[in-house]
Amino acid sequence: MTDKKCLSVVLIVRNEAELLTDCLSSVSWADEIIVLDSGSTDATEEITRQFGAKFYQNTDWQGFGKQRQLAQRYATGDVILMIDADERVSPELRQSIESVLQNVDKNQVYSLGRLNLFLGRFMRHSGWYPDRVNRLYCAKHFRYNDDLVHESLAIGNADIVPLKGDLLHLTCRNFFDFQRKQLSYAEAWAKQRHQQGRYCSFFSIISHTLGAFFKTWILRTGFLDGKQGLILAGVNAQYTFNKYAALWALSHQLQK
Repeated sequence: MTDKKCLSVVLIVRNEAELLTDCLSSVSWADEIIVLDSGSTDATEEITRQFGAKFYQNTDWQGFGKQRQLAQRYATGDVILMIDADERVSPELRQSIESVLQNVDKNQVYSLGRLNLFLGRFMRHSGWYPDRVNRLYCAKHFRYNDDLVHESLAIGNADIVPLKGDLLHLTCRNFFDFQRKQLSYAEAWAKQRHQQGRYCSFFSIISHTLGAFFKTWILRTGFLDGKQGLILAGVNAQYTFNKYAALWALSHQLQK
């Protein structure tokens, strides 16, 4: 019989007071909660401490990947569960995680299926479900890549094991905030690719944009998500256009 491993839930946040209470409530059963803040001006710290979580700050922002790396270094548990403030662990997912803690395989990474909220509807099509993300893993064996945005866990040759239960993700509660976030992601994506020496043609802007709409609406059956599915297909096309147009612009800007 094996001993149950200790779980550290890790978050990186900034001005997430509105979302943090429900998030931390959903993981209050964990052995440890680590919150790394990047300069909040709201009640994020106060709420964090109310839950008995450990609060740290790092305002030297170098991208999502490196911020997650730093947050993980503060954790003392055997197993890391990396989540965001706009995510909630469902009761079924909690049961799956607790089962894993009874017999953790250090060579395995566990994926969580996200159920994403978009304009009042939890999307079960459009390529948004189960939207699996690798978030549960042994602290000593894995860490996040250095990506500026859309960071991912460096899993190497590890086996990926899907867990039952949903990670509820409040993706889009406010359309304007969602659009601003999408634009910032597109800018970071373009800058990172530009720094890597990547470029794209003008034709690529158009083809990727149309492809994004077609993929979401038709191939990923976004039409089954009703009006929200159609809007999401348009949003995905717009996001793709912004990414590639920004990369094209960076490659063609005038040299001073």
